Amino acid sequence: MKAGIVGLPNVGKSTLFNCLSNAKAQSANFPFCTIEPNLGVVNVPDARIEKLEELVNPERVMPATVEIVDIAGLVRGASKGEGLGNQFLGNIRECNAIMHVLRCFDNDNIIHVDNSIDPIRDKETIDIELQLKDLETVEKRLEKVKRAAKTGNKEAQKEEAVLLKFKLALEQGISARAVEVSDDEAELIKGFQLLTAKPILYVCNVDEASAKSGNAYVDRVREAIKGEDAEIIVLAVGTEADIAELEDYEERQLFLEDIGLEEAGVSRLIRSAYKLLNLQTYFTAGVKEVRAWTIPIGSTAPQAAGVIHTDFEKGFIRAEVIGYDDYVTYGSEAKVKVAGKLSVEGKTYVVKDGDVMHFLFNV
Repeated sequence: MKAGIVGLPNVGKSTLFNCLSNAKAQSANFPFCTIEPNLGVVNVPDARIEKLEELVNPERVMPATVEIVDIAGLVRGASKGEGLGNQFLGNIRECNAIMHVLRCFDNDNIIHVDNSIDPIRDKETIDIELQLKDLETVEKRLEKVKRAAKTGNKEAQKEEAVLLKFKLALEQGISARAVEVSDDEAELIKGFQLLTAKPILYVCNVDEASAKSGNAYVDRVREAIKGEDAEIIVLAVGTEADIAELEDYEERQLFLEDIGLEEAGVSRLIRSAYKLLNLQTYFTAGVKEVRAWTIPIGSTAPQAAGVIHTDFEKGFIRAEVIGYDDYVTYGSEAKVKVAGKLSVEGKTYVVKDGDVMHFLFNV
């Protein structure tokens, strides 16, 4: 599951990626500095795993991770192949969610491709290119479906109705994620891999003074995305880069306190990306290892077991489950058992975020 960082050239994408990942993407004051998409595997900040480490004292700790992709900047005409258009759109298609960086700060030393700062215009530039590409996808599919629909094929007729609904919306400049659909329609449209249907997080890149409360640019973005099913986060990317350079934890905390923040913005961003991808965490805890495992929200116990090893899912018998809060309250697995707070669950159990689990299986 990957989240892609997108935006116009020079809005702070590669600087943000460098903050998030140990991989150092080239960052410079000109467009198309990132040509090949950079991929970073980032640890998900989670105080719960630190608490479990404290209680269990394991030999090693493995946090959950999320994959972040830094994608080349887009320009007008990308849907027609301008700039690095086709490559850019292909890279987005391969991602499961989008983090759209918008420049919300003034700085005469950093050029803008349109020579002025307007995050709404920038947002619309990318929206339009993605919508045009989606419209092309929908129209191609419609050509095929219409022929089958005319023969009386009920499934084709249903698909045609859904495609026409999305065609109309896209022609009006409405992204696919903003179209109201039934569960059946949503399932049908998934197969088309529409770019504007992907979940999106708008990252407002602000100056240091606006890191805590945002600014007028951010207010305009909030207003502009009201009709979308989208999230927003405010981040001073340049400042985050400075914080990331500090080796000492206490120095970083002092820096954050000086600008009125409790934690680094990138930590909030990583958790937001995790949530955007519809992911959650369960834990395994033992003296050898305390580990956070990543699963889609709504996963059953066998599916969760399968993340560790496919044999665990195939031969699943049952799961022993301790709620995270119970584990912390009683302090150990043994004490949880004595208190009767360990539950034994079968194949239909839906895993809760934070569950501490142990699987029994037979291969």
